[in-house]
Amino acid sequence: MENRLGTAFKGMAMGMAEVIPGVSGGTIAFITGIYEKLLNSIKAFGPSLISTFRKEGFAGAWNAINGNFLVFLLGGMVMGVVVGVFGISFLLENYPPAVWAFFFGLIIASAIYVGKQIEKWRGHEFLALLIGTLVAFGITTVSPAEGSSSYFFVFISGMIAISALILPGISGSFILLLMGMYSFIITDTLKPALTTLAPDKLLTMFVFAMGCLTGLMTVSRLLSWTFKHYRSVTLAILTGFMLGSLNKIWPWRNPTKWMTEEGTIIDSLAGGIIPKKILMEQNVFPSGYTVGEPLVIAVVVCMVLGFATVFLLEKFGSSSKD
Repeated sequence: MENRLGTAFKGMAMGMAEVIPGVSGGTIAFITGIYEKLLNSIKAFGPSLISTFRKEGFAGAWNAINGNFLVFLLGGMVMGVVVGVFGISFLLENYPPAVWAFFFGLIIASAIYVGKQIEKWRGHEFLALLIGTLVAFGITTVSPAEGSSSYFFVFISGMIAISALILPGISGSFILLLMGMYSFIITDTLKPALTTLAPDKLLTMFVFAMGCLTGLMTVSRLLSWTFKHYRSVTLAILTGFMLGSLNKIWPWRNPTKWMTEEGTIIDSLAGGIIPKKILMEQNVFPSGYTVGEPLVIAVVVCMVLGFATVFLLEKFGSSSKD
């Protein structure tokens, strides 16, 4: 039971991370020691599972997918998403630099942790690190699309976003933001679905969930294969993903393009105005931050806390492995 509650706690941390653009639930899975176990559990879903069910029954199929692990992990993730949608959203609206600083420190420490898993750094590991960093950095500079409320696009968004969830350093929420779907899925659909149970919102979330399931089935197999055959290179690329994503979660960022509640796009931001939906941002120093108070002391404290959290999670992960 202690291990299962620990798994639920890790899932909750993953769920909270996935609500925030720029932070990856895959990073949390990696530093808590359940990343490869999660990949193998997801990969077990497939045609071979039907054969296992026929030969060994429900118990055999349940063991094949590591059912107890998945139930407690997914249960924790659902709780984490709910906390993230309502709790962390509130903190981001009121104390954004401090929240981003916490995750900035967390991602730096995570990159160090993942990089340490590589036993020997050679030329191709350094090349993979560079490629991962450049790809992630490039993603953070892409201008967001407009998005669409069509069920087909919602399905595709789910496939791509959940694929990003599995990759440490690549945030599923940030991918939704790039696709122009973050506000539609998180604010306009998920919140009403949780609070009012509106049928149209629930249907949209179901379509999104089916897209997520499809993405999990494909990406988990690819990653499991790369870990088996090219472990050090895969770890180097994932480390690069984390380093490249730091551009997106710098604590002080001024929006340069944003959308009003009426849907009007504006290419500049007067100081003190909080936009409805941010499309593009520019990293600045505290003295140039115009959105609100820079909260310099709080930023430093939260960055240190984020850095320390990784090593606490690492210790917790190593002491509570099944």
